[in-house]
Amino acid sequence: MDQALELPVQARAFIAETLLESLDAGKNFRLSPEWKMEIRKRCREIDKGIVELVPSEKVFEDAFRKIG
Repeated sequence: MDQALELPVQARAFIAETLLESLDAGKNFRLSPEWKMEIRKRCREIDKGIVELVPSEKVFEDAFRKIG
């Protein structure tokens, strides 16, 4: 894990994408090329600080407040 965390951002993103992909639907499940492009675009936006990340706690808190 420590070695993986020392890899360049692009390598870590690729590994993360591959691991996430492996959790979905089954062995033959593959992300479409469009989704892969979208994931890469979003990763670049995060890396460049273009988008603001929101902690999951806040997202869930806001969501539960809206439905409850």
